[in-house]
Amino acid sequence: MAPMTSRALVLGGGGITGIAWEIGMLHGLAEAGVDLTGADLVVGTSAGSVVGAQMTNGATTEQLYGRQLAPLGTHGPEPSFAIGRAVTAQWVWSALRAGRDAEDLGRRLGAYAVRAADSGRTPSEDERVAVIRDRLVSQDWPDRDLRVTAVAADTGEFRVFSAADGVPLVRAVAASCAVPGVYPPVTIDGRRYIDGGTRSSANADLAATYERVVALTPIANAFPASRGAAAQLREATGRTTVVAPDAEARRAIGKNVLDPSARARTAQAGFAQAAQVADAVAEVWG
Repeated sequence: MAPMTSRALVLGGGGITGIAWEIGMLHGLAEAGVDLTGADLVVGTSAGSVVGAQMTNGATTEQLYGRQLAPLGTHGPEPSFAIGRAVTAQWVWSALRAGRDAEDLGRRLGAYAVRAADSGRTPSEDERVAVIRDRLVSQDWPDRDLRVTAVAADTGEFRVFSAADGVPLVRAVAASCAVPGVYPPVTIDGRRYIDGGTRSSANADLAATYERVVALTPIANAFPASRGAAAQLREATGRTTVVAPDAEARRAIGKNVLDPSARARTAQAGFAQAAQVADAVAEVWG
């Protein structure tokens, strides 16, 4: 149980553009006088795990924003991928079959992710971990309460990694970002893990006992809706707000959330949107 004076920041999943939008939003809010970086708890899922790991390891929002605006390749390779029709169809079919059973969905998508990786339809695990390593500003867990979410590919079990687990930060983040069918599952202590977003795009319920909660959610809609941040925070004990991309940000993101070429314009859209939501966020954050 969190102390009733605490603040939690939830950073949801949303691909490369999700990283960019969240960073633009964080920097824009900081420029407007609302600094979320001092949160007592940071929950990172998929894209949000990258942002959370960067932010809690001492990088300023200005530095992170500058990285998003830098030319492609400045901070390491940025291969372009897409969530194609086959992957989308597998996700939809798995979600329909699993219904509200999150572990069943995790097992189905985990099996699919393993098949795709073992047949060579995704990058290798080593290649993927190397890409994540280049995105982080430190390879060490921060002296902050950072939680990184993932799902076990074999059982669908939800896993929350923290510094106390002794797992390398880069592998925890790579696991949280392992989109089934696009990226390979990541092996940690002999088990393979997939994207934490297969349970929820935000996993905001991990912060539900905190007094003040701000959730930045690049993916606004969830199926079923119970997996979304708003539903997960409905029974929260404190004050909460959920922020999703506005119309301008959605246009900047475009149709492919894994396209690095959309990174800079999406970060700029997030920065611009922050000015519109700063008062509402400040009212919750205090």
